[in-house]
Amino acid sequence: MDKTRIIVVEDNIVYCEYVCNLLAREGYRILQAYRLSTAKKHLQQATDNDIVVSDLRLPDGDGIELLRWMRKASKMQPFIIMTDYAEVNTAVESMKLGSIDYIPKQLVEDKLVPFLRSIQKERQTGHSRMPVFSRGSSAFQAIMKRIKLVAPTEMSVMIFGENGTGKEHIAHLLHNKSKRASKPFVAVDCGSLPKELAPSAFFGHVKGAFTSADSSKKGYFQEAESGTLFLDEVGNLSMETQQMLLRAIQERRYRPVGDKADRSFNVRIIAATNEDMEVAVSDKRFRQDLLYRLHDFEIIVPPLRDCQEDIMPLAEFFREVANNELECSVDSFSSEAQKALLTHTWPGNVRELRQKIMGAVLQTQKGVITKEHLELTVTKSPPPIGFALRNDTEDKERILRALKQANGNRSVAAELLGIGRTTLYSKLEEYGLKYKFKQS
Repeated sequence: MDKTRIIVVEDNIVYCEYVCNLLAREGYRILQAYRLSTAKKHLQQATDNDIVVSDLRLPDGDGIELLRWMRKASKMQPFIIMTDYAEVNTAVESMKLGSIDYIPKQLVEDKLVPFLRSIQKERQTGHSRMPVFSRGSSAFQAIMKRIKLVAPTEMSVMIFGENGTGKEHIAHLLHNKSKRASKPFVAVDCGSLPKELAPSAFFGHVKGAFTSADSSKKGYFQEAESGTLFLDEVGNLSMETQQMLLRAIQERRYRPVGDKADRSFNVRIIAATNEDMEVAVSDKRFRQDLLYRLHDFEIIVPPLRDCQEDIMPLAEFFREVANNELECSVDSFSSEAQKALLTHTWPGNVRELRQKIMGAVLQTQKGVITKEHLELTVTKSPPPIGFALRNDTEDKERILRALKQANGNRSVAAELLGIGRTTLYSKLEEYGLKYKFKQS
């Protein structure tokens, strides 16, 4: 067994012992914590190899509070939530803060150890555990062409897109299709990196560099040597950290904290952000000279609401993933559920879609997912850009796309297009499509 240690945080002493015994039988080293305060003490001494498995409810706080504290302190150990059935929604919310995933307590015996092993394997291979789905929308086909074009080069790439659109997935594709594919892919969450820790995090430190530096530690640049360094949400970096990175990128050299000599590096940098960087530069929150260094080539990832063709294929894909992970046998979505999925605005994009499908499958267990299982918040907003009618030359194509996505249901198609059914009927007659699709 490697040096992985599991920190189990659970206030029910009997259940905590049960989980720890389960892990011990598989050869894992265990640390127990019955309280939030004890878990924090363990994590003060934790290594990057450790993994946290935590209950949601604790006597002096909760698992999400612990996760928030960890990320604020730049402790990026994988975090797994154990949850009861009634707490699934809260567990899903924890994924927005950076938890790897959640495991229902009734499935811990079957799922936890394989899950831990998959995390260890991914650490060795550098691959993400997020399931991969080849999206067929025209927008994503255009992105794939840009990836194919730039991946073999050494150009730095900036990926723009809202939260949850899959920017890290795009970065992985760029790496996997590059000449550096066999080398490390190192992802950095810039949003959770305090400026005080940034020099050590990026460049490493030598033993004795500061009070708690009991041993030397590699930084992100050394970990990514000959491979790819992915700067996620790069717009959140402090100005001091931006200056530090700019100097390193310009000179292709850096100095570990406490060291007396510089080191050169060979790393390709891919950055991602959900910000308008021109505004950030104008507001003096981001250095324009650093932006030039990071922005040789750009890829813009559209929000899910602009890729309507992808919604149901993705939903079916995540349904199958959830069936496998949760040992359920959910067959399909009801027509009302499909309508809800297609007309929801998806502010959390693909990440939100996956979370909603996972929760719905867990609640459904078998059979058909209903609209109620999805628990979608009803919001009124402008129609998706990908379907909104614009002018006569494009209307026919958009109407056909909307009807195809809605399986011929005119009511749903009208909602997708942001028009009334009467308007849609007149357009169908105008373009000779009146009898091509069934009345609904």
